[in-house]
Amino acid sequence: MQKLTPAGQNLVNDLSYRYNLSTDAVIHMIVAVNNGGGTMAQFNSPELGGSGQWMKGGMTMVGDMFNHGLKMTVDNLCSEISNALANTQIFPVVPPGTRASNQWWPVDLGRPFSSGAQNNIRYAVFPNRLAVESNGQITIYDTLNHNIGGVSQQQGGNTSLTFSSQFGTVPVNSLPIVSGPGSAPPTAPQTNFAEPLQNNYTNPAVSASDTINLNTDSSDEVIQLIEKLSKLHEMGALTDDEFNAKKNELLNRL
Repeated sequence: MQKLTPAGQNLVNDLSYRYNLSTDAVIHMIVAVNNGGGTMAQFNSPELGGSGQWMKGGMTMVGDMFNHGLKMTVDNLCSEISNALANTQIFPVVPPGTRASNQWWPVDLGRPFSSGAQNNIRYAVFPNRLAVESNGQITIYDTLNHNIGGVSQQQGGNTSLTFSSQFGTVPVNSLPIVSGPGSAPPTAPQTNFAEPLQNNYTNPAVSASDTINLNTDSSDEVIQLIEKLSKLHEMGALTDDEFNAKKNELLNRL
């Protein structure tokens, strides 16, 4: 059960009596308005017609859409709760950055541009970051070059989140995850070196000399081979030592 301060418990008892609601229904609505930053609420209370939405100074929607008396009850109840949240310590003070706190996001993110809640999901928008809490788990997204104007949750079976930016409506799961469920594990630091090329290099001098068949006993052929070696030497394909070694090897066969 939601913990309340003595003042919060008195508020619940008073609202329960005046609106003829159970204390559980009143606490449910207080939590819904609190999650909406005191200006909006999304709720699902059988005593208040099931699913509905409330916005301060705006439209109130209930499951029984033509029940204007129920709409007025919800609007008056949520307005009283909103005023009480601004002036009364209803919930015990909890450290910022914890799930039970209104500031449930990591404290190093600072203060958000905007925040809100829908059903079991809370969100807060910061410079270059979007924090989302779903089922007790907090995920921090990199908002890249998006200017987020609002976050909304798909209804029905699909509960995925989308946000509006200057590029239109974008799925939240398309953003890179900075931390939280689904974030990539840290990788080993990468060096800035390219992979070594395969060593397909061959010494042109050796390959050039090896292509000459030295297995010959003809003096004419030996002379021709020496001439070829000489041309390779002049072209720089053979060093002086390589040329002299091959030449001496051929001359020894004469």
